[in-house]
Amino acid sequence: MKPVLSSLLCCALLLLSAPALAQAQTGTIHGTVTAAAINDPIPLVVVTASSPALQGERVVQTDAQGQYVLSGLPAGVYTLLFEHQDFRAKARQNLLLSEGGTLHVNVTLEVSTMEEIVVTSGPAPLIDLGAIGRGVSGFFERLAGSGNKGSQGGTTASGPPPSNTTPPHQAPPPPERTALPPQQPFADMYFKSYGVNPTIDTEEERFSTFSVDVDRASYALARSYLERGALPDEQAMRVEEFVNSFDYGYESDPESPFSVHVEGFPSPSRKGYHVVHIGLKAREVSRQQRKPSHLVFVIDVSGSMDLENRLGLVKQSLRLLVNELDERDRVSIAVYGTTAHTVLGPTRATEKRKLMAAIDSLESEGSTNAQAGIELGYTLASEHFLEGGINRVILCSDGVANNGITDADGIWQRVRGQAARGITLTTVGFGMGNYNDVLMERLAQVGEGNYAYVDQLEEARRLFVGNLAGTLQVVAKDVKLQLEFDRKAVARYRLVGYENRMLAKEQFSDDRVDAGEVGAGHAVTAIYEVKLREPTPSFATLRIRYKAPEGGDSRLVEKELPASILRPAYGRAAPPTRLSYVAAAFAEKLRGSYWVRPLTWSQLVSLWEEVGEPLHDRPDVAELGSLIRKAQTLDRRADRFEQLVPVSTMDFDRVPAIK
Repeated sequence: MKPVLSSLLCCALLLLSAPALAQAQTGTIHGTVTAAAINDPIPLVVVTASSPALQGERVVQTDAQGQYVLSGLPAGVYTLLFEHQDFRAKARQNLLLSEGGTLHVNVTLEVSTMEEIVVTSGPAPLIDLGAIGRGVSGFFERLAGSGNKGSQGGTTASGPPPSNTTPPHQAPPPPERTALPPQQPFADMYFKSYGVNPTIDTEEERFSTFSVDVDRASYALARSYLERGALPDEQAMRVEEFVNSFDYGYESDPESPFSVHVEGFPSPSRKGYHVVHIGLKAREVSRQQRKPSHLVFVIDVSGSMDLENRLGLVKQSLRLLVNELDERDRVSIAVYGTTAHTVLGPTRATEKRKLMAAIDSLESEGSTNAQAGIELGYTLASEHFLEGGINRVILCSDGVANNGITDADGIWQRVRGQAARGITLTTVGFGMGNYNDVLMERLAQVGEGNYAYVDQLEEARRLFVGNLAGTLQVVAKDVKLQLEFDRKAVARYRLVGYENRMLAKEQFSDDRVDAGEVGAGHAVTAIYEVKLREPTPSFATLRIRYKAPEGGDSRLVEKELPASILRPAYGRAAPPTRLSYVAAAFAEKLRGSYWVRPLTWSQLVSLWEEVGEPLHDRPDVAELGSLIRKAQTLDRRADRFEQLVPVSTMDFDRVPAIK
């Protein structure tokens, strides 16, 4: 492979490279924005498109005829946010844009009324106090002073906005981290924001669909920051990975591939809403039943890994794993620095001394040729493929590449193609500073594996010892969840987290759409906030679609969610359910989510204390309480927001419909 020198950022964020995007045919979303009361076009509406397929966000404004055009968009699922100072913001979600396709999306905006605020995907905007309470008549009166009458008696704008209006929103910077902000204590930490899910009106969309995620890297990253006396980067906080970091004691159902556990209670932070906890547990596989494995470790030994909490911790983690393997298993080790080479070919796990000697021999050298290492790992796995067994490449790295990346599309095709053959990819991240969370998560997602971040030996023990079968053996592929809310029972809902796993409702039944993998005994938990209308026997239907590990057509599991699972108070819910809410609220606080601003750190500490026995005796739950208190001492964002807009003056329950 011919090495190519390029900037650290372009290489480290190879998944976002221009050549990869340029090869795909792009599409267009366009439409017209009008005022609901009089059907006149609204100029200067800020239209923001967000999607996991995009680098950052795309922002345009409507013209004098209220029209907007978003062109050059890659295929994907989009959310559009429409904002104007005199109108209620509105979002259109789950817009599926095919490759080279065109979507025509018209919207009507209603007049803004006092205190009605809506926040959709993307960081919560600051509230324009001067705009609150202004009506549509005032808007058109001001506009008339500088505009021309339209042919239908309406008004259109020409030239710059009049001086007595607030300037339109500036286009926000892309959420992709391209430079180190002054407040961040660790250099070259690469993260990507996927926004914050909005509250959805069931009259407009009653289906909520997403791919499962069993990763927990985000929680370990947050812990690593806080243990070093710093707040974590908001962009690194993925709520679902906090929630899925804890064991809620679900029991498996021997008669079903998944057991379902549901419970709810009134929300401590959103008046009039209920928190609904939905947990799934995959079938267990005992240590004796686990399939034989060939594990190929691809280890980054470049100069950036030459630290005890990087390569040193990798070696400690591998020793733990080797001790858990038995005569059924084989291990290969490949390393990469400036070049890639094999340290140890396929070796039976019973040859402990030989394996330990190979691990001890690992030393740091050279630059970071990540692609060469990954290619070599797949070559070893392919040449020694274990029929009917577990074939997995395990990448241990800080995720940074500065040499040898030549074709972004090529590496994704390679990873995806090998996953289709049955060779999956797990990524395990190490290190603070010079770390690429974006790349590590994306590689695992494309490689149909899981992503972990190891900040301490205990995390490695959990991954490679306590949950070895779940880490290695997949029991369900392409697992998707869908909730269909009963409009008679539920007025509005919000999925807390899973922003980068959202799917359009049509994709739920489409077996061509990739989704998450679930290992043996793995649990998946999702948290919803729902606003109820009237008592009904059930309030939603849960559907789970999945494929067998060997592939084939998907299968469907369907469960009614009865209203009887809704408890009258937080304290009446089971301790594990309370714990899941505390974990979710902690992540929401750390990422600065609008929806938990009424919830203070002191209140969150109290909620953690109310989780109660016997969970408080568990080390991981005790650690959660300690981390919440550390964040409380470090966070000054709430103080700044309170000075701008006192939370006590805001009505977080009066959220307008999102269409």
